[in-house]
Formats: sequence, structure tokens, C-alpha cells
Amino acid sequence: MHRRRILTLLSAAGAASLVGISRADAAGAFQDYLVSVDRQAMAAGISYATRRATLYGLQPNEKCIELINRQPEFTQTWAQYAAARLSATRVANGRQNYAAASGLLAAIRGRFNVDPGVIMGIWGLETNYGQNTGGFSVVQALATLGWASHRGAYFRSELIAALHILDRGAISPQGMTGSYAGAMGQPQFMPSVYLKLAVDYEGQGRPNIWTSTPDSLASIANYLRKSGWHAGEPWGEQVVLGPNIQPAGIDPDQAQPLGSWLSMGVRRLPRAPAAYASLPARLILPDGVGGDSYLVYPNFKVIRRYNPSDFYALSVGLLGDIVT
Repeated sequence: MHRRRILTLLSAAGAASLVGISRADAAGAFQDYLVSVDRQAMAAGISYATRRATLYGLQPNEKCIELINRQPEFTQTWAQYAAARLSATRVANGRQNYAAASGLLAAIRGRFNVDPGVIMGIWGLETNYGQNTGGFSVVQALATLGWASHRGAYFRSELIAALHILDRGAISPQGMTGSYAGAMGQPQFMPSVYLKLAVDYEGQGRPNIWTSTPDSLASIANYLRKSGWHAGEPWGEQVVLGPNIQPAGIDPDQAQPLGSWLSMGVRRLPRAPAAYASLPARLILPDGVGGDSYLVYPNFKVIRRYNPSDFYALSVGLLGDIVT
């Protein structure tokens, strides 16, 4: 069966099963794909030993495609998303982990100029403070999505990056586990991000984002620093809209100084962060009119560079504020 036909059916079925596709046809098409990846990896200088240990005999993972098609940012309301990610258990775990890592985070702040709260928020949201880093083989996940996803070119390039990491001996193929989309370790870095931004904070010769908390937190900080984080500035805050504000007439992409919002009738909560009158702020209503309201500042965009979702960035900011 033609590969494009197989991929179309896979996407339509959400990979819950290979409906209308014989397993022999699917297996053959996947093996053809791996042959082309192997040639590309060889041209990129990846050793035969690494290619043989990772690509030979590999089978696609249908679960990866099923999960990539139902990400929670696109299937839940903000209220549902926040309730699941700001649970009492996650907050309690965050406070314990922050107490244990506060000295490390202070040192990381001194080196990277990134505040502990946002690091804790990302660490907590991505992997529950390193507890849930994902049980998928990164190579298998990336190969599957490179073959069957509509973003095939992206996942294929990440697969080549993962093979480079393995070829350097940073981790074993068995130890390179992560999410269904190939994100790895405690920070959930994609392989290309690991190659560019992961930090060997402990000085062991190569960054270890799988089992080293110092390397993981320093790598998150380095990512945020490179993305433009402004230390000491808030990411945003929850606010209350006064009765005279008409949200429908407000452009969510239009930033105004905090003072302008206050003059319009936006009210800050009692435990709001220190006021920065000159910082540009945008008003966002993640569940629309009648739901929560937030003013977000430039650091909010930095969090979104980690994951381009308002739901995600809000959760990171709120969780970090609560646990620190």
C-alpha cells in the first residue's frame, strides 16, 4: 500500500487501530521509512553501532499517534485543565521539593538570572518534579511520528538529533525514555533542545536530564534565560474585572501599562505581585467572558516559548507562585 495512503488512514483513525490497513502493509512501509532514516543518519556521521542498536528491528507505536491527536490543551476548558494541574497533591509535592532544592535554586538563579518560581512551575507541570518522565522509547516515538504524523519532517529531524545524543554516549538507548512525542527527562526537552541548551551543572562530562536534579533545573533555567526571561519581574496575575469593563471590546493582543488597566476598572487581588507600572500587560480570559481573568506581562511570553499554550503558561506561573 502506498505510504501516503497509510498515513492518511492512520491520521483519520487517530492510530487507535490500523483500520483498513493490513499489518503487513503497515510494517513494510515503516521499515522502508527506517531504511531512509538509516541512510540519513549515516550521512550525518552517526555510527553503525548506534544505528544498529536503535533502528534495526524497530516497530511503530500506535499509542504515540493516538496521544498526539488528543492533547489536553485542545480538548479541555481552562477550568478543567487548571484543576488537574494545580491539584492539592501537586502543590504539596511542589512545596516539599522546593524546600529540598531551595539552596540549589538560589545558586542557579545566581548563575542564570532566572527566578525559582518559574523553574518550579515548569518542573512540576512537565514531570511532577521529576517523578513522571515518561516511559516511551524516545527513538521509537520519534520514528513513529516521523513516519505517521502530519509533522513528519519535524519528528524526523528530532530522531536524528536523538541518535546524535546516543552516539555521544550521553545516555543508553534503554535509558533514553520520555513522552509519547519524544520529550525527554525531567525538563521534557526535545533532542534538538538538549543538544543546544542542556547544562552539565554537576560537571560529570555531559548533561544528565534523566536522573540529575541539578542538571535538570539548570537546563530549564538556561532555556528560559536564552528565551529572554527578566529576573524579578512577574509573569502575570489573576485580576477581577470591574462592572464597567466590556471584555468583548478588548483586544487580547493589545498591551497597555498596568495603570491603564486599573483606570479602566481592573482590580488586583490582595496578594498580587509588586506593581510594575511601566510593564506592558495584556488581558486574557482563558475560558471567555465569565471565567477567570488575568493580566500577563512579558515573562508570560517567555514561558510560552517552552510550550506555546496559554493554559500551560498560566499553570506554570500559578504553580510556581504557590509552591515558592
